Amino acid sequence: MTIQWGVLGASSFARDNMAPAIHAAKGANFSALATSSVEKAKGFQTYAPDIAVYTDYDAMLADPMIDAIYIPLPNHLHVPWTIKALEAGKHVLCEKPIALKESDFDDLIAARDKSGLIAAEAFMIPHHAQFARARELVQSGAIGDLIHIDGTFSYNNAGDLDNIRHDPAKGGGALPDIGVYPIGAARLVSGQEPQSISLANLRYEHGVDVFAQVAADFESCTFSAVVSMRMMNYQQMTFLGTTGVLRLTCPFNANKADVAELILDRKDAPRHVERWPAENHYVRQVENFSAAARGDAEYPVPLEWSRGTQQMLDMIYAAAK
Repeated sequence: MTIQWGVLGASSFARDNMAPAIHAAKGANFSALATSSVEKAKGFQTYAPDIAVYTDYDAMLADPMIDAIYIPLPNHLHVPWTIKALEAGKHVLCEKPIALKESDFDDLIAARDKSGLIAAEAFMIPHHAQFARARELVQSGAIGDLIHIDGTFSYNNAGDLDNIRHDPAKGGGALPDIGVYPIGAARLVSGQEPQSISLANLRYEHGVDVFAQVAADFESCTFSAVVSMRMMNYQQMTFLGTTGVLRLTCPFNANKADVAELILDRKDAPRHVERWPAENHYVRQVENFSAAARGDAEYPVPLEWSRGTQQMLDMIYAAAK
């Protein structure tokens, strides 16, 4: 069965990334778009001319032909619209962060369980082959005992103050927007959870964090990361062990910012490099979600897993205060 998808909101990210991924994914069909601006629909119709366009969100949720909803709305609207879509009988893939505090997951999980449907955060990196490979190598001892994890993710939007990432009322800030990536990557690859925050250096502008320097203790390793909306575009994840170092050079915007590349350096061994020049984690995410919606497979990143990342964000904000 092909899963019929509706996109709830015509954000530029949905237009340029997720809607094309739905359109390209096997077992999925981009069927409908809900937007308050018919003009915005034109950007989606360039590659999906046959989509139904709704000017009312609730009207799309009421369409019996739609099986699953992708939600790219501003962060503060994620929880209520995810629950509304579940109550309307739709599977839901909601953009990250799906919630703004860890306790919100209580309502999300309860609504999911009551509906019997799939609801998940659109956290795409676990669907990329480079993370499956990194997890396999680190957890199999390819770098010895894991001692430290380091991550960086940055871009500069200082000249775009109208961007919702600068609006505290809409869940703005660097940590909710991109801090989830090094945190999620560390949890995913190590299989460990944070135990305490040892450093939370946050800088604020316009009521939102624009720079965050974080250090934490995980179960048997340490973690550090810098994320910022005020630095040049850059991203990396490094896993340092007793006998080796594994580095992902483009972990978060694979094949858009650069080619996804894994570099493994080990003591007394030649450098090992793996590359994925064509892997699209957005398409893989849609295919995995569609398979779960059909009942063909378990979704690999359930709400319970996403809750762990939000819990660490809450710990960072608490430590910074």
